[in-house]
Amino acid sequence: MTVPIVATDPRRVLLIAHTGRSDAVEVASAVCKRLMGSGLSVRLLADEADDLNISGVEVTEPGTDAASGCEIALVIGGDGTILRAAALTRSAGTPLLGVNLGHVGFLAEAEWEDLDFTVNAIIAANYVVEERMTVDVVVSNDGVVSSHGWALNEASIEKTARQRMLEVVVEIDERPLSRWGCDGIVIATPTGSTAYAFSGGGPVIWPEVEALLMVPISAHALFARPMVASPSSTLAVEVSATSEAGGVLWCDGRRSVELPPGSRVEVRRGACPVLLARLHQAPFTDRLVAKFELPVDGWRGGAARRRQEQQRSRDA
Repeated sequence: MTVPIVATDPRRVLLIAHTGRSDAVEVASAVCKRLMGSGLSVRLLADEADDLNISGVEVTEPGTDAASGCEIALVIGGDGTILRAAALTRSAGTPLLGVNLGHVGFLAEAEWEDLDFTVNAIIAANYVVEERMTVDVVVSNDGVVSSHGWALNEASIEKTARQRMLEVVVEIDERPLSRWGCDGIVIATPTGSTAYAFSGGGPVIWPEVEALLMVPISAHALFARPMVASPSSTLAVEVSATSEAGGVLWCDGRRSVELPPGSRVEVRRGACPVLLARLHQAPFTDRLVAKFELPVDGWRGGAARRRQEQQRSRDA
């Protein structure tokens, strides 16, 4: 779902970069100067400002209010950097736009070769903003809540002992589904269906489809296939109280919580979405083809097919 662009006064951009990479520092410095030269204010995170060493910028501490008052957050790096930025922009309702300097970079909207086009679009506010579903995660033990979390891509429950399987019972909508011995379970959003869940054999879900995806990882069971549940469902995973070893919960592969035997993890649709800025209105199919470099040679659909049909109509 698209949402309106909210202009700020003054117009302000939060710039987040993977400053551990020299190419990201070079690109971020050039972008920062270009934005400021066009009359926009630029805000940097304190731990990145020293690496970029640019005068005339705002500096803020990294935290959930870092994006407050910013029109957009421009993120330069790979998907890991974008996920880090999502934690800073989500509560402020600030859309983020990623420039990919990584490998696949599925969350990124632009490639570094398109940097001039991207900066021009930000200056002209020529982009659309769409909501991406998140998940909220609650961890409890013996009925006592011990942790809260959230994720844009996925919440994964994984084993910690290499030599042992993780023994779990899976529940959907307060009803038990099955018991599995497995390496882990991934519960993903449609956005995360092309990430960890995809590598585990899960299906790709189009972003506009609202659903929750559960993918068992190396499960020793007859019924252990990926499942797509309603966005209003609650998915729960209980670590067996009799297990010799517990597990660990990872949210977007960045935030972790230990899961001792007897732990319960509940995952449901997030109350607060992440906003992504989009420059291109290309179909998601085109994005899949481009990001995964899928072979489409020989395709004769679309315009070519319509021309053939028109020619046959004229010949008749």
